[in-house]
Amino acid sequence: MSEGGGEGAAEHSGLRAALGGLTTRGRSFLAAGVAAVACSYLLGQADLLRVGLLLAALPLVCVLVLHRSRYRVAGSRTLSPARVPATAESRVRLRMENVSRLPTDVLMLQDRVPYVLGPRPRFVLDRVEPGGRREVSYRVRADLRGRYPLGPLQLRLSDPFGMCELTRSFSTVDTLTVVPRVEPLPPVRLAGEAAGHGDGRRRSLALAGEDDLIPRGYRHGDDLRRVHWRSTARHGELMVRREEQPQKARCTVLLDTRAVAHPGAGPDSAFEWAVAGAASAAVHLLERGFSVRLLTDTGASVPGPDGAGGFPGGAESADAVGLLLDTLAAVDHSEAEGLSAAYDAVRAGDEGVLIAFFGDLDEEQAAVAGRIRQRCGAAVAFVLDGDAWTRGSGGTRVPSGQVPVAERVGLLRRAGWTALPVTPGDALADLWRAAADRAGAEPGRPVDASAPETVGGGRW
Repeated sequence: MSEGGGEGAAEHSGLRAALGGLTTRGRSFLAAGVAAVACSYLLGQADLLRVGLLLAALPLVCVLVLHRSRYRVAGSRTLSPARVPATAESRVRLRMENVSRLPTDVLMLQDRVPYVLGPRPRFVLDRVEPGGRREVSYRVRADLRGRYPLGPLQLRLSDPFGMCELTRSFSTVDTLTVVPRVEPLPPVRLAGEAAGHGDGRRRSLALAGEDDLIPRGYRHGDDLRRVHWRSTARHGELMVRREEQPQKARCTVLLDTRAVAHPGAGPDSAFEWAVAGAASAAVHLLERGFSVRLLTDTGASVPGPDGAGGFPGGAESADAVGLLLDTLAAVDHSEAEGLSAAYDAVRAGDEGVLIAFFGDLDEEQAAVAGRIRQRCGAAVAFVLDGDAWTRGSGGTRVPSGQVPVAERVGLLRRAGWTALPVTPGDALADLWRAAADRAGAEPGRPVDASAPETVGGGRW
């Protein structure tokens, strides 16, 4: 990423703008000079007049000299890396090059950054010879995911006496993308995979080299290299291979982004845990060869490169992971009140495995979630206990009609979900393993909601 070869320090800004760049020292000298000239006229003191003219002329001369300075300076910015997980650091390198035939004076370089990334970095550059360059760097770190603009780069010029300062700005702005933290998950089998929606059926994973060889009769225009001689000999006519690409295993990750379902804010809030959990689950499934669709409570599927709102797994997962994490870096709360739109979106297609991250649910929305489960082969729900997060942050919760988390989990389990409660401090890897253990306990039918388990600090 570069800040282009803008000639910000060469722009002719006008004398009025230059006068506006007078510092406190310059304004004081100018005011003192004008006062001395006025007093010399009233008192008839010629010496005072000369002093006043000198005091008033010095800042004006500095303004004129700085205004006439025509440095040609090119600047660039490089982010390494440009995409980082939350709480990780990125190094920003700034490079300034004097492309004019004249040396520069002392320059002050400042880069504009959002306040969440820290204070604005400032650097003082010594005299830069013609054709010379200077490089400086600084680090930025964000605890909260998002897209943060860096720039524009500003160059401050000043005269040797400190009477005037002018700021020149470059135009290009780069973006630092802070994505959710991804937690490695254990490779376990989820319920329903043996029914053909996961890796229980080997053909559904589209492994490399597992093309199904189904011979058919030769048609005009078929490539002779596809002739299957063994079938030709058996059938007595020319047969060719009909290569069918194995079906991809499909998975939908449903993220509940409703503002009413997630209390609190900040990097340690329930909503950020849900976003990080959705990212970890999606990346894990992509790496296992699943085609993953990211769905929110609004019913909108995140656009994917396959044109159907999904991200392909397997060999293409590297690019898909980057696109998916970039999308989750900017996801925010929605104004939706319920999950009906998500139900309509799930009902429209074959979802395969469904992994959901729910916030607070009332009885009505728990019933909608139950209907969502009926459209999928396997369904695992992580239900966040918003009350526990609120108590952990020292806040108070306003009653909003939600039922306790144990009842929410029970309602989902009776509807066929493999549902687990989530409290602050729980690790998704432990919950992921517990979901597989619980789903495999009684395959094919819901597990008794009254059976207690303890994983990661939660009981269900």
